[in-house]
Amino acid sequence: MRIDILTLFPEFFASPLSCGLLGKAAEKGIVNIATLNIRDFSSDGYVDDAPFGGGSGMVMEIEPVYKAARSVMKENSKVIILSPSGERFCQKTALELSASEHLILICGRYEGIDARTSSVLGAREISIGDFILSGGEAAALSLIEAVARVLPGFLGNPESLKEESFNDGDLEYPHYTRPADFMGYKVPEVLLSGNHGLIKKYRESQKRKVKL
Repeated sequence: MRIDILTLFPEFFASPLSCGLLGKAAEKGIVNIATLNIRDFSSDGYVDDAPFGGGSGMVMEIEPVYKAARSVMKENSKVIILSPSGERFCQKTALELSASEHLILICGRYEGIDARTSSVLGAREISIGDFILSGGEAAALSLIEAVARVLPGFLGNPESLKEESFNDGDLEYPHYTRPADFMGYKVPEVLLSGNHGLIKKYRESQKRKVKL
């Protein structure tokens, strides 16, 4: 999978994309991620202007965003604008997007991107929650990790995906490790019993339904 990130701050992604499992996935060629600076596609160096109709703040201009997207867009590309007004991102969406060959993620700033951009580019608007960030970069990172981790080869043990939260409509059961007793807080006895049948039954009972 290839992912192109359109942003005013490419440096935002340098560390997160080069470490941990994402960094390893890039080294293995499982995912190929690149950043483009939207400012490089501006004819005068400016990427924002005052909103029509008045109001506070500035709005990102459509032209440099459009040019940046078109520079990497292919027939199989899916364009996504990270926006608080978009559809709510969830595990189901991550699984859906993981089947894509090419994602283009557009990170807005200021008061957002000119509203015509999604129509012109045929973009899908996605939100990671009902709260406001300074820009779409942090949201893009969340989407990238959620999508990448379900790609074949991303996790060392693919069986881990089957028991993760949200995959079957439940939240995953609680996990414990050593020591078995910490300041009087003990691991449930059943997990120390060695009886795999009882352990499986206990874990199923500890799952919590996802609150939608």
